[in-house]
Amino acid sequence: MPKHPPLNLSRRERQIMEIVYQLGSASAAEVHARMPDPPTYTAVRGLLRILEEKCHLTHERQGSRYVYRPLVPKERAGESVLRHVVRTFFDGSTSRAVAALLGREGEISAEEMQRLQKLVGDASAREEPS
Repeated sequence: MPKHPPLNLSRRERQIMEIVYQLGSASAAEVHARMPDPPTYTAVRGLLRILEEKCHLTHERQGSRYVYRPLVPKERAGESVLRHVVRTFFDGSTSRAVAALLGREGEISAEEMQRLQKLVGDASAREEPS
């Protein structure tokens, strides 16, 4: 299994991954029932198979159905996607990405701001020569 699966997910694949992450594990029928404007059930099964081939999901048989679960923890997948966004939209600049987020300061609570300040402080301490 690759360390970080490729990020080349279609809109439908991203929808499926969101559903599986929300539920922890899901059958094709459960995924189909939760999709907005769902494609056919057969198409959902095909997309689940593709997500397995891309190393995002695995399945186990439970009775007569397959139950799918993510191979990569949600947090690690989120970090991978975020790194991709920073590279793609902010020319690899973490500070530009954070600045864009902080530009929405009305949406950041005081508690979140404190947490961000602590993370920045911790990162700065790691980079200081000893």
